[in-house]
Amino acid sequence: MPNSHPDNSSHLTQFGPDNENDVINLGELLSIVMDGKWLILIITLIVFLLGIGKAFIDTPIYKVDAMLQVNEKSQSMIGVEPLTDMFGGKLPVMAEIELIKSRKVLGAVINNLDLEVIAKPKTFPFVGEAIARRFGRNNPENAVSSPLFGQTGYAWGGEAIQVNTLTMPDAFRDKEFVLLAGHQGQFQLFYHDELIAEGEVGKLLNQQIGNHQQPISLFISLLKARPGTQFTLMRQSAHNAIRQLRNNLTVSEKGKSTGILELTLESANAAHAVRVLNEIANIYVQQNVEHKSAESQKTLEFLDKQLPILKEQMEASIAALNEYKNQKGSVNLDIETQNTLTGVVEIKTQITLLQQKRDELRQKFTESHPNVIAVDKQIARLQAQLQSHNQMIKALPETQQVVLELSGDVKVSTNLYTTLLNNAQTLRVAKAGTVGDVRVIDYAVLPDKAIKPNKLLIIGVAFILGLFLGIVAVFVRKSLLRGIEDPDLVEKQLHIPVYATIHHSKDQELLDKELSKPSKSIRHNRPAVLSLRNKEDVAVESLRSLRTTIHFSLLEAQNNIIVITGPSPGVGKSFVAMNFAIVMADAGKKILLIDADMRKGEINKSLGTNRENGLSEVILNTRSVQDATREIPSANINFIPTGTIPPNPSELLLHERFGLLLDGLTKQYDLIIIDSPPILAVTDAAIISRLAGAVFMVIKAGSHTKRELEQSIRRFSQSGIPIKGIVFNDMPQSSSRYGYGYRYGKYVYQYSYHKPR
Repeated sequence: MPNSHPDNSSHLTQFGPDNENDVINLGELLSIVMDGKWLILIITLIVFLLGIGKAFIDTPIYKVDAMLQVNEKSQSMIGVEPLTDMFGGKLPVMAEIELIKSRKVLGAVINNLDLEVIAKPKTFPFVGEAIARRFGRNNPENAVSSPLFGQTGYAWGGEAIQVNTLTMPDAFRDKEFVLLAGHQGQFQLFYHDELIAEGEVGKLLNQQIGNHQQPISLFISLLKARPGTQFTLMRQSAHNAIRQLRNNLTVSEKGKSTGILELTLESANAAHAVRVLNEIANIYVQQNVEHKSAESQKTLEFLDKQLPILKEQMEASIAALNEYKNQKGSVNLDIETQNTLTGVVEIKTQITLLQQKRDELRQKFTESHPNVIAVDKQIARLQAQLQSHNQMIKALPETQQVVLELSGDVKVSTNLYTTLLNNAQTLRVAKAGTVGDVRVIDYAVLPDKAIKPNKLLIIGVAFILGLFLGIVAVFVRKSLLRGIEDPDLVEKQLHIPVYATIHHSKDQELLDKELSKPSKSIRHNRPAVLSLRNKEDVAVESLRSLRTTIHFSLLEAQNNIIVITGPSPGVGKSFVAMNFAIVMADAGKKILLIDADMRKGEINKSLGTNRENGLSEVILNTRSVQDATREIPSANINFIPTGTIPPNPSELLLHERFGLLLDGLTKQYDLIIIDSPPILAVTDAAIISRLAGAVFMVIKAGSHTKRELEQSIRRFSQSGIPIKGIVFNDMPQSSSRYGYGYRYGKYVYQYSYHKPR
């Protein structure tokens, strides 16, 4: 802290190393938070209340679930298999999941339940839906709530609507209509506030709209509401309805490779969600069975085409054999020839069946498919065996050869026809008893409680978020203010010595609370001044150091008048003036304290006296100086209050009687201390300071930018008034890195401060 010589900084002591500014000072951060505790509390409370409101206003969301099992492979009947292996087995689980969420399944669900139609009552914004839910829980089903806030157009609880039919032109899909309930089941339909149709509950409404060929068809079976209540009607496009259902539907496999699929659906209407999810499960199982049945149907259709052809071939073979026998008479075949005939028949039957199987495979696969190639190899092998039998037959007599060939044709065609006929009958039975690869394990049931919103979580997050935003707001405000917090910067940038650095005082906070109680100090005539209540407070000790420094500063002053001012209100200038006057009086000086802030001066409250009959009355010459001067025995000082607040303080201070008053008082007192208004607010400070011997400006730590301080000094300079020094006020006690003090021997005083008024 500088002494009486501004350029002498030998008494200025700064604690801590030079690079300590780069270290995060947790104490200083905590001090910033404590200074903004009320802002933090307000923001936290606001966000906390918003969180509570959101927790109780948000629509409850229910979650229902169902469970399906996907089997590896199922057969239609025990012991019955199709002609091919192409009727499918288990699809991969991901494929099953995608099939469930496909448009084929969800589209069928939407069509069956008519989910494209949306009909719901219109509720008051934000809180209307919550009020309607509460009314529905606490009142009978047939009751309808009375309108609140005079809003008769909104639903307030108990309203219901059931739309059975709603068709409209494609141009009106996904467009919102408004239905206005009337008396005795009557209603009106509006589109963009234009009445387009009127109808009645229980009667089909058909209304042509404009040039559209398709009319609007509307059938409402239930409408429960007060007359004037509005409902929202809309028919979604199939694409939007499927997309919304898919977004709320979740399908996942439980465990790994279990084949168990869990279907979950979230909705605000629990009963509706149960109905939709069960329909999804049923539709998927049904389509799975139809898919497997379709495979059998294709094979059956193929067999039905082949059977008439084989029957004709069989009948023709029998007729040819009978005709030859009639011509040639009875022909006996020996045992060896009959064995040959049996072998040829078996081979030809197998070749014919394989050729039919190949034709069926070619409907699905190409010539290069492994199954087709395998069948071709079997046919080639059987044809080679048949060629061997044919060589043996050529060695027989001609009559036996012909009979053998015709008999073989009859047996082959008969065996083939019988086999295919049996297979066709088997497939018909299998199709009737087809069982799918999917079965429902658990159907969806009504849930006990909603999964959203989680009220405790929302309230807890709101509290934490509010606390976080409050702290952020405090630091943002601190960064935006960009006030100077280092007294050393004030001296370097403004080239004006800092005479004292005063830290925050907890005791002064208690005095401020005492003063906030109505007229308590005045009633008991007990001054609420820090230097009287706690003389050992470090803030008071700092003012004693200031007393020593100012003593040398006033040796060359033109008079013994000191003006205490500040850049703006709330920096603590009144505290400094009042306590400094008492400290000077303790040194045996005769002190006069004048409250010249005739706009907002309140020193009289702290000293326990009234305002009236003070400075303004003396200048107006309605009261004498003796009448205006109060003796404060406990402080050992004299005090002149502001007097009645005048309408023109500046004009009063410019009056010559004010200068004559100060001239007369300087001869009666050792020191006159004047508390003046802020320099940037009004010109009163400059008017008073021109009559003083020294002017000291009180600034508050962190509250002033460099530009504001420069502007304050410029105001004094323009009036030809030099600033003697600066008192740095409201330094947080955690800011010990500045550590300005005045050293007496081995003692170093670190100053503290009151809460500014």
